[in-house]
Parts: sequence; C-alpha cells; structure tokens
Amino acid sequence: MTYRPKRMRFGAFFAPFHNDRTSPTFALERDLGLVKHLDTLDFDEAWIGEHHSGAYECIASPEVFIAAAAERTRHIRFGTGVSSLSYHHPLILADRIAQLDHQTRGRIIFGVGPGQLIADAHMMGVDPARLRDRMGESFDVLVRLLNGETVTAQTDWFTLRDARMHILPYQANLELAVASAISPSGARLAGQHGAAMLSVAASSPQGFKALADSWDICEQKAAEYGKTVNRDSWRVVVPFHIAETREQARRDLEFGLLDMFTYFHKFGGELFPQVKDVDEAIEVWTQGGLGAFGVGLVGTPDDLVERIKTLQEQSGGFGAFLSLAHNAASHEATRKSYELLAQYVMPHFQHCNANRTASLEWAASNAEYFMEAYVGGINKAIADHEVEQSEKALAQEKPRV
Repeated sequence: MTYRPKRMRFGAFFAPFHNDRTSPTFALERDLGLVKHLDTLDFDEAWIGEHHSGAYECIASPEVFIAAAAERTRHIRFGTGVSSLSYHHPLILADRIAQLDHQTRGRIIFGVGPGQLIADAHMMGVDPARLRDRMGESFDVLVRLLNGETVTAQTDWFTLRDARMHILPYQANLELAVASAISPSGARLAGQHGAAMLSVAASSPQGFKALADSWDICEQKAAEYGKTVNRDSWRVVVPFHIAETREQARRDLEFGLLDMFTYFHKFGGELFPQVKDVDEAIEVWTQGGLGAFGVGLVGTPDDLVERIKTLQEQSGGFGAFLSLAHNAASHEATRKSYELLAQYVMPHFQHCNANRTASLEWAASNAEYFMEAYVGGINKAIADHEVEQSEKALAQEKPRV
C-alpha cells in the first residue's frame, strides 16, 4: 500500500544554477529573494547546496547563505543540501551546524553527502573513489558528536582526540538527512543511523527505477542496526517548470535552458548532448533527462500533480516533494511557477480544502431550504417595515381633541 501523508511538505533544492554571465552578487541576492518568496507562499523547506568549482553552482557555504536567509524569513526550514562531508573536519562542521541551529531557533535540517563535483575533490587532492567511504567515516562520528558524546577516532584524513562539542544544537533531536542518488550507499547510511533519506536523482531514469529499492535498503539497514526510519521524512527532488499552459511553460524556457545545457555539456562532456535549439533541449530534458539532474517536467499544475502521483506509486510513498531549482526560466516566470505550485498543487496533496469542499457541498445540498429562509427573512423585514409605516400614518391621521 502506498504511503500518503496527511500533509505532504513542499520545498526547493537550490544547487543553485546561474550562468557565468551573471554577477555572483546579483545571483546570490536573487536566490535569497526567492527563498523569501517561498516563505510567503508557505513552502516548508529550502535546501542549499555546497560547490567549489564550475561557476554555475555558486554557493560555497550553505551555512553562510542559510544564516542570511533565516533573517529574511519567518517559518521555512533550511537544509544543508548537502554539506560535503569528505571536505570538512567533523568537529568543525558539527560546531558550525549547532551554531546555525541556534541562530535559526531550530529551523535546521543537517543534510549530508559525499561531494557531487569531481572537480571539487580534485582541487582538494581527494580521491573520488574514496568520497563515499569518507562520508561514512565522517557521519559516524558526527552523529556521536551531535548527541553530546566525547569521541576519539583516527582515520587516514582526520583525527579526533577527546573531541566533544562545547555547544550542542538548539534542537534536542536535530534532523539528519543523507543524500541518495543512484548507488545504494546513501540509503544504507541513512538506515544505519535512522536518518532521513534525500533522493536527489528521483526523476532520472535510474534514480526513478531505484526508488522502491532504495527505501527497502534503508529499512533493512535500519533493522540491522536497531534503528527506525519513517517514510514521512523521505524527500524526493525533481526538476520542473510550470505555467498556466504547456505552451507558455515552453516559451518561458527560452530564457535560459540552453545555458543550462551548455553547463552540463562543459562539465560532463559527451555524457550530456549538445542541442541546436530550445525545442530540442526541452525534448532531451523531458524524455531522457540530464543524468542525475533528472528528467524535467514542462507543463501545467495538473501535469505536476500527475507526476507526483507517479512518484508516489513508484516509491511507495514519501513525505516531502522538492523542486530542483534551475533558473532555466526568468526570475519572474520562476516565481510564477512556484506560485502556481502553491495555489494548485500543494492543496491537492495537503488536503487543506477537504473541509471547504465538504462545506460547499453541504450548503449546495441545502440550498433550497437556505434560500427559502433567506428570502423569507427579507420578506418579513419588508412586511414589518410596511406595517410600521402604516401604523405611523394612521396615528398621524387621527383628529386632535
């Protein structure tokens, strides 16, 4: 049976993606403004990435960005999407996350991963084949540190001697989430520690196919280590752009979809095809997809509702749906896309209109009675007024003695 939450959460996952003609100052400000917009639209979460090469994914420190965004928002929660564990000493990273949790009054989700861009690892002298092993080594001690333990550990890349955090997180149970793409490593690690799972490649052909297996692996590992995992904490990430019509959605992507394809081709070589125009780019993106970036949806709110339903059936159910932010449309069209999601897609999966619909149907079924009473009340008021006026007229006509 497919799990369906009473209220699905919605959010956005910001790598982010900005072409290398845009001022980074301008790009960062735009991202901060978009997060603020999502907060006003009642989105639940914003996830912020960490990258150090390639120019397009231009946030190097999710913690610095989140600290600024938290000051501009009221309720939206922030996830590090993700902190690349292979590049940080565990104690320093744990301290930064704990401080950030205090500054945001508990609005932090600590999302972790091995590091996505091989160029980042190369510049730091990290063997790409060791990224996932390093993530596991780091996460094991991070969990212990965040729980207040004193840790002594030695690996070939970090040392902890009687290490303990002097300030623990604001939240008594800081939520931890592990990125899972196509390989089983993320699902295994999430289950081992009873952490949430973040499926960042849910819409890629391989990632989509692996969704159900990923959850099974997560549950099996959790049972093996005496932990529990909950589908409600599972998040899936999908790229899309919606507009009021499919034609408008396609036109919107004339703004920057080719830039996005150029970035992927430059960074991934022949794995990502070159395209001659926007129409071909849309066909590639919506049919075969762009590797782990996934198959995009370009359409209407109704199309997105159906895509989410398909993901629910394939996975067996999850608790949160995240948009993979891409900037392939203009800032104005992107804001509109999120507004349409909030207006028409979120209510479908959050069931916030169930009582409103029931109330309307109840009113409709009793309309004849209500209208009769309504008209009767009006007629009575008119009749009472006429009687009063008649009585006053009669009183004025009586002769004075």
